[in-house]
Amino acid sequence: MLLSSFSFLLVLILSGCSSGTEATADCDPHVGPCTKKAGGYTVMLDISPKPVQHMKALMFEVMLSDDSPALSSDSLLLDLSMPGMKMGKNRVTLEKTADKRYSGTGIIVKCPSGRTLWRATVFMDDNTKPAFTFNVQD
Repeated sequence: MLLSSFSFLLVLILSGCSSGTEATADCDPHVGPCTKKAGGYTVMLDISPKPVQHMKALMFEVMLSDDSPALSSDSLLLDLSMPGMKMGKNRVTLEKTADKRYSGTGIIVKCPSGRTLWRATVFMDDNTKPAFTFNVQD
């Protein structure tokens, strides 16, 4: 009985990373910054070092274009998630480093199923939330 309960729990955990989703990558951070328009902003996300890999310390940098309004906040929140899956929170605080530039370090964890599709959502101070969907390399 204990073995069957453990097996069932293991299947639930592993299948969580492979639950169906129709999301596809709209960003390739391995070649350079990705750009999105959101609200009145043009937002760029850069991740280094390249290639972007699981379980490595990564620097996340968010930049606003010159024609975007400045934000009032001294920090932004970057939420890392896997599309189509509920996981624990993986958030990176991005501190203001210059006018319209924010950066912080974080780690993208590895899913036991081998899925590599991730989404980075930037929470800005006026409820604008540009999201970048990309694949991480092993």
